[in-house]
Amino acid sequence: MAANMQLKKESEYQRFRRLMTADVNAAIKGAFAGGATEVVVCDGHGNMSNILIEELDPRAQLISGNNRVMCQMEGIDDSFAGVFFVGYHGREGGSERGVINHTLSGGSVAEIRINGQPVGEAEMNAGVAGFHRVPVLLVTGDDVVVEEVRRFAPGVHTAVVKVGVDRLAARLLPLKEARQMIRRQAEAAVRGRKWIQPWVVEGPVTYEIDFHGTNQALMTTTIPGVDLIGPKTIRFTAGDCITAYKQMWACVIIGMAATRGVLGEVNA
Repeated sequence: MAANMQLKKESEYQRFRRLMTADVNAAIKGAFAGGATEVVVCDGHGNMSNILIEELDPRAQLISGNNRVMCQMEGIDDSFAGVFFVGYHGREGGSERGVINHTLSGGSVAEIRINGQPVGEAEMNAGVAGFHRVPVLLVTGDDVVVEEVRRFAPGVHTAVVKVGVDRLAARLLPLKEARQMIRRQAEAAVRGRKWIQPWVVEGPVTYEIDFHGTNQALMTTTIPGVDLIGPKTIRFTAGDCITAYKQMWACVIIGMAATRGVLGEVNA
């Protein structure tokens, strides 16, 4: 079964919601075993309403739904001891083997760079956590995303639960083995959190975004401070990582809306 069919609601999606929730539960169990006193799960894929609350470990709280100013990092602040990235993927424009590789919006974003360096969701989210001096303790996913994360977080604990073959294919570990690995690494990550440093991106922070379409790029320039530097490329600079992340997310939202015309569904 191709990986993209597992994301289609009329196909395998409901089945894989349960499997994803079980992976998250493995990380939660490991976190509590390692000494965590509170866990908040921030659902972050697609419409951000994938995790089944009725099957989630009852010790955890869940942030669900997609109208969020901080996107996948909603709720983060300096009260957290660390963050886990569970079920992550490689960036758009990265390795050709990255499973379901994309950066926030596969239909609009071709590449995102921070201060000239290509980044994926993991790097951007780690920068948000780092602003609050919160380290990334664990990443689970394919070998491609783990390699990407280790470039900026060398001490991170990892669980490689699949090896990428193509964007739509992977070699998977057995479920039991994968979840045991996630649980074990999550426990070790929490126990060793004091030795893992946050990834701090000092300001000013410059984002460049390459879109797939000229229409997507152009419409983001309705935001003050966003400049069109190429037919499909924009650039903006903010004083700190959080402000830059919010502006990036606003640009991606506009880019997605502009794909078929921002008023394409309106006939008043």
